[in-house]
Amino acid sequence: MNNNTAILHAAFAAWNAASHLRTRRERNKRFTYGDQWGDTSLDSSGRRISDWDRYNKEGHPPITNNVLRQLVKSIVGRFRSQYLDKSTQQGGGKPAGTAELDELDARLLEEFLISGVCLQRVDLVHDLLEKHTQVSNVNVNRFFINTIADPLARDCEIVGQVHDLSVAALIKQVAAGSRRKAAWVRRLYSEDVEARTASLVTALGADSQSGTHFWYCPTGKCRAIEVWTLESHEVLTCHNRATSQVFVAPLGQLKKLKSNPDMSVNWDIATTWHCRWFSPMGDLLAEYDSPYRHGSHPYVMRFYPLTDGEIHSFIEDMIDQQKLVNRLVTMVDHVMNSSAKGVLLYPENAMPDGFTWSQVRQVWRSCDGVLPYNPQLGEAKPEQISANNTNFGAYPMIELQLKMLEHISGVSGALRGQNVDTRGSSTLYQTQADNAAIALADIFDTFNAFRQSRQAKLARL
Repeated sequence: MNNNTAILHAAFAAWNAASHLRTRRERNKRFTYGDQWGDTSLDSSGRRISDWDRYNKEGHPPITNNVLRQLVKSIVGRFRSQYLDKSTQQGGGKPAGTAELDELDARLLEEFLISGVCLQRVDLVHDLLEKHTQVSNVNVNRFFINTIADPLARDCEIVGQVHDLSVAALIKQVAAGSRRKAAWVRRLYSEDVEARTASLVTALGADSQSGTHFWYCPTGKCRAIEVWTLESHEVLTCHNRATSQVFVAPLGQLKKLKSNPDMSVNWDIATTWHCRWFSPMGDLLAEYDSPYRHGSHPYVMRFYPLTDGEIHSFIEDMIDQQKLVNRLVTMVDHVMNSSAKGVLLYPENAMPDGFTWSQVRQVWRSCDGVLPYNPQLGEAKPEQISANNTNFGAYPMIELQLKMLEHISGVSGALRGQNVDTRGSSTLYQTQADNAAIALADIFDTFNAFRQSRQAKLARL
C-alpha cells in the first residue's frame, strides 16, 4: 500500500469512526423536526417495529406535540437578538457579506443544538482574475476527522470532507489552468467508475455496508474526497550572526550553510498541512501545501462538550421528555375517544306503544322532544350515561413534563417572552430574562468562541 492509498484509507477510517455520531445526529434531527415516533422496540412476538407501528397496531393513533422545535427556535431567536449585528435596525445598513454571514451562523447554531458540532469552511476562492473569501457551513455527514480529545481540536492530524461536484466544478477545483489535466479528469470519471471504485474499496477492506456513503455518490455527480493531513519534515533553523537574519532552510542545504562561518545552524522538525484530492477510484487528482497565510487547513470546528472525546448535543438531553409528552397526549386522546358519551339505556319493556327505535332516537336528540314510557314497579327506566374518564392524572403529568423540559433546556417562559407580569417594571422583566439565559450561557459562549476562531482564520487567509 503506497502512501497516497494509506492516506485515503486513513480518511475512510476517520469517517467510519464517526458513524455513531451520525446515527445520533439523525435521531436528534428527526425529533427536532417532528418525526418523533421512529424509535424501534420489540413487540410481543419479538420483532423489532417502530413506535408508530406499535401504537397503531394497539389501536392508539400516535399524536405528535413537537416541543423541541419551539425550544430550538427560541434559542436561535435569542441569539439573533442578542449577539448578531444590529446595524440594520439602526438604519445604517450592514457591511457587504455580514447579513449572509449572520444567516449562516443562525443556521449553524441550529445544527449545533441538534448535533453538538459546529463546522464551517473558510476559503479563498479564485474566479478567473478575481479572488474573494468565502465562508460555508459543512454538513456533518460529509465531514471526517481523526479521534480527538481537545475541545479546540488542536490534536487534529487528518481532516477533510467528501464532495459531490459536477464535472465542470471538479475540473475547476483540481485542474484549473491545465487543459491536459482537465481532459484526464473528464476521462477518469467517464470510464467504469463504479467497477473501479468497487475494486479499490474491496482491496482496502472497506466494503462494509456502513461505508458505502463515503465512496459512492447517490446523485449521479462526481464524488471527490478532500483530505488534509498534518505532516512533519526535517528542517534547519539558521541564524546569520553577520546580518542578524533568522530563517528556516531545507535539510539539503546543510553543507552549504555550514561553510559560512557566520552561520549558526540547528536541526529541527517542522509541521505542514498538506491537501490531497482523491477520486473514489484511488486516483490522486491534486495535492498542495496549505496556500493560506495561517498555514493550516480551511476548517473551523467546535465539538460540544467533548468530555472523554464524546459529543452530546442540547437536543439529546430532552428526547425522553418529548417522547413521554407524546405518549401522554396520545393516551388522553384514546381515553376520550373510548369513553361513553351520551349513551341511552332504554329498557325494551318501557317502549311506548306505536314507537320504533328510530323514532326514539329522533325524539331523544330533539331539544324539545317528549318521549313517553310506561313505568312499571321494579322495572328499569331509561337512563343516559355520559362518563368523564379523562380525569385520571394525565393532565398533571403532561404539565410536569413540560416544566421538566423548561428546567432541562433552560428555555423558560421569561426567555420566550411568556408569563410576563404586567404589574412589574421592564427592568424586572429584563432581569428575569437575563437570569433565564444563564442556563444557556455555556452554549452561547462556546458558539461565540467558535465565531471568533472563524474570524481569526478569515483575517489570515
